[in-house]
Amino acid sequence: MQPATRRESADRCPGAVQVHAAADGGLARVRLPGGRITGAQLAVLRTAAAELADPALELTSRGNVQVRALPPGAEHELAARLTGAGLLPSATHERVRNIVATPLSAAVRPLVARFDALLCAEPALAALPGRFLATIDDGRGDVTPLLGDVGLHDSHLTLAGVPTEARGHAELLVRAARAFLAERADQHSNAWRLAELVDGPERVAARLGTRLTALAPNRTDPPGPGIHGDSAVLAVPLGLLTAPQSAALSALGEIIVTPWRTVVVPAAAMADAVKSGLVADPASPWAGVTACAGRPGCAKSLADVRADARAAVAAGTAEPAHWVGCERRCGAPKGRHVEMLATPAGYERSVVA
Repeated sequence: MQPATRRESADRCPGAVQVHAAADGGLARVRLPGGRITGAQLAVLRTAAAELADPALELTSRGNVQVRALPPGAEHELAARLTGAGLLPSATHERVRNIVATPLSAAVRPLVARFDALLCAEPALAALPGRFLATIDDGRGDVTPLLGDVGLHDSHLTLAGVPTEARGHAELLVRAARAFLAERADQHSNAWRLAELVDGPERVAARLGTRLTALAPNRTDPPGPGIHGDSAVLAVPLGLLTAPQSAALSALGEIIVTPWRTVVVPAAAMADAVKSGLVADPASPWAGVTACAGRPGCAKSLADVRADARAAVAAGTAEPAHWVGCERRCGAPKGRHVEMLATPAGYERSVVA
């Protein structure tokens, strides 16, 4: 039997309404189900950041966008602007709209929209933790390895990344989310993730009348910078969209923000986006280099990791790695990766499995 993970406090994952008090001001996280955002919506978000906070927009490891350095009370104006742009359809459910989908698949987008609508329409699901994650994978295996609490892999239900015998669509994901809340209540737990419950995947599967399977779903590496059919994937250095970059992307109609801090744009429009500083070359030293916020935005950080990562890229000594300022390891990618951890004695390089 798997032991339970004890959480001593409720999840305080930030949203666009419930912001986190960081060292540099309020931190708001704007959920983008499936990573989709229109050019008009991005323009609203860019303008709001420029007028209310830090102009740069942060991309997260779940394909969302963050606004930093909000002064006290500015989150209300931000929420009003997001609501008007259609980026905040539910103030009660805004923190639980964590939906990551295969970014290069247009086929999954109606499914994302349907699940998002069902999620927001059910009052009880507002109780889901802000870290609860749904993955919708078209079967190629790029987002299933992110180990969503509930997910679909080519219509097969996954629970904490483990496949089950059940098959379905958005309604099945809603049932699975309900089952997680019911199992959590029966275990008298305040777990943030399904895998933190005692035998969570097995017990939730049983509630749904299905079983786990031993079949391993397909896995594929995330799409890197470059041309992919009619689309182009562009790396965003350190996951920070500058105002000129977000302005360039706003002119493209619609983009997809991925969980790997890249953006998907029409291949025909790639040249204009690259002129703003986004990276299309898979051999670029920026490819695969990510970082947490670090100093001065995070009081717990031991270093200005972004400045140090930039210096390493400029010096030609950088490798694909995630730079972090403390042992909380915020924003770390799933799976095997190189980590550069700031310590009082400097950076420690390690390979994280």
